[in-house]
Amino acid sequence: MSFKLKYTWLLLFLFAFVACDDDDDNPSDKKVALVPGSADFNTYVSLGNSLTAGFTDNALFIAAQNNSFPNILAEKFALVGGGEFTQPLTNDNVGGLLLGGNVISNPRLFFNGSGPQVLPGTPTTEVSNIQAGPYNNMGVPGAKSFHLLAPGYGNIAGLQQGLANPYFVRMASNPNTSVIADAMALNPTFFTLWVGNNDVLGYATTGGDGSNPITDDATFNGSISAIVTTLTSQGAKGVMANIPDVTTIPFFTTVPYNPLSPSNPDFAAQIPLLNQTFAQLNQAFAFLGVPERSVVYSETQASPVLIYDESLTDISAQLMQVLMAGGLDQQTAFLLSSQFGQSRQANQNDLLSLPSSSIIATVNTQYFQQLVGLGVPAQQAGQLAVNGVTYPLRDNWVLIPSEQEEVKNATDRFNNVIKSAADNAGLAFVDANTLLKQLSTSGIESGNYILTSDLVRGGAFSLDGVHLTARGYGLVANEMMKAIDKTYGSNFEEAGELVDVGEYPTNYNPALQ
Repeated sequence: MSFKLKYTWLLLFLFAFVACDDDDDNPSDKKVALVPGSADFNTYVSLGNSLTAGFTDNALFIAAQNNSFPNILAEKFALVGGGEFTQPLTNDNVGGLLLGGNVISNPRLFFNGSGPQVLPGTPTTEVSNIQAGPYNNMGVPGAKSFHLLAPGYGNIAGLQQGLANPYFVRMASNPNTSVIADAMALNPTFFTLWVGNNDVLGYATTGGDGSNPITDDATFNGSISAIVTTLTSQGAKGVMANIPDVTTIPFFTTVPYNPLSPSNPDFAAQIPLLNQTFAQLNQAFAFLGVPERSVVYSETQASPVLIYDESLTDISAQLMQVLMAGGLDQQTAFLLSSQFGQSRQANQNDLLSLPSSSIIATVNTQYFQQLVGLGVPAQQAGQLAVNGVTYPLRDNWVLIPSEQEEVKNATDRFNNVIKSAADNAGLAFVDANTLLKQLSTSGIESGNYILTSDLVRGGAFSLDGVHLTARGYGLVANEMMKAIDKTYGSNFEEAGELVDVGEYPTNYNPALQ
C-alpha cells in the first residue's frame, strides 16, 4: 500500500516579476544633498550569519552575494565616504561546497514549474582552497552568536569535530582567528550586526527534536555583550537587527497540516482500507479515554497527516493490553502499540516543515526494514511504514505547539537582549521581527509592488523558505538606512537613496552561470 501523493497545493506558478518604476522611491532629480550625519562609513564591516552573507535558495553563490544587504548598503555608503567593500565570493553561480572533492553542501535550488529542485551540477567552490581574509562582509552561514567569538572557528582541522565552519574556513585570515578578530583587524568605522537567528532557527527547523538545541541564555547574553563591546571599543558606530519569528516564515507556513486529499486518486483508493485498518485501534483509543487520538481519513475533504507528539502521554503499554484483549496476537499488538502510543493526527496548530513535503505518503525505508527484520511480511510492513499516513511523522518534521512556545519565548528573551545592547551602546536598531511578521500578514508595499512571505509568489523569501531573495535583502537594506538616518542624522531616505526593491530579482534562472 505504499504510494506517493501528488500535492496540488505544491504546484506553485513562477511569476515573472516586473521591476517597479516609482519616482517616489528613487527620484532622478534629487533636491536634497546626501549627508552621512555623524556616521563615518569609511570602513564598513558586516557581521552575522547566512542572512548577512547573502545566502539565497539554500546556497551561497556570486549573484546572491552581490545582492546581499551589506553589499547594497556599501554601494550607498560609497556615496558619502564609504570605501572598498570586499566579500569572500564563491567560484560561480552553481552554489554548494566541496571538501576534499566531496560535496558537503548542495548546489542552489531553482523552480522547475512545480516546486523547488536542486540545480543539476557539481559545486566547484572547494573549502580547502583558502581565500584568506579578513573581508568586509563577515557573514558566516550557520554561525550562532557565540561562534563569532570562537578562536579556531576557521580551522579546517576542526570541521570533523564540529568546532569549525566550512564557510569561515575558506575566508579566515588564519586558522586560529575568530570572526570578531578578523572584523576588528579592518579597524571598522561602521558596522552592521545581525546575529542570533541560528541560536533559535536550528532548533525550529529540526522540529525541536533535540539535535540542535536553543542557545542557553547565559551564553547568548554574554556573546552579544562581548561582540558589541568589542565592535564599539574603537569608536565605531553601527546598526543592529533582532531575530525574526521563525514560525512565520515559509519554511513553516507552506505545507498544510492536512495535505492528504481525496481528489488524489492514489490516496482516494486507499481510504476505505485505511479506515478499516484503523477501526480496531480507534476502539482501543476510545476505551482508554483518548478518542482524540483516533485516526480517520475523509473521503470528501482533505485529511491531516499522522504525527508523533512527544507531549502526549505514552500509552503504549495500556494500548497493547487492550489490543490483545480485543483478539490481536502479541506481535501485532506490540507493533501497533509501539507505533501509535504517542501519535495523533495533526491540526491547524501544528507546523510542518517545508522539506516534509518530499516524504509525506512515501515509505519510510528505515522503519520498513526494521519491521521486515522483526519477521513482518513485506506487504504488511509496507502498509505500516507510509510516512504521515500509517507511520507517524517523526519529531524532526513537525513543530508542535509546545515547541513553538519554546521558540517564541527564546526569541522574545534574545530580542530584549539585542535591543538593550543597541540602546546602551547608542546604536541604530532595526526590528526585523516586526518587519518579517508584516510580510506574513499584510505584506509590505514598495513602489508598485507588495512583498509577502508566500513561497515563490510573495517575492521576499527564496526557495528554501528561510532566506530572503535579493528583493528581500533590498528591503532590509532600506530599513537599515532608515534606522541609520534616525540615529545618526544621515538622510538616505530624504535624499532619495533608498533602493527600489523592484529592481532586484526574486529568483535566479537555472541557466545562470
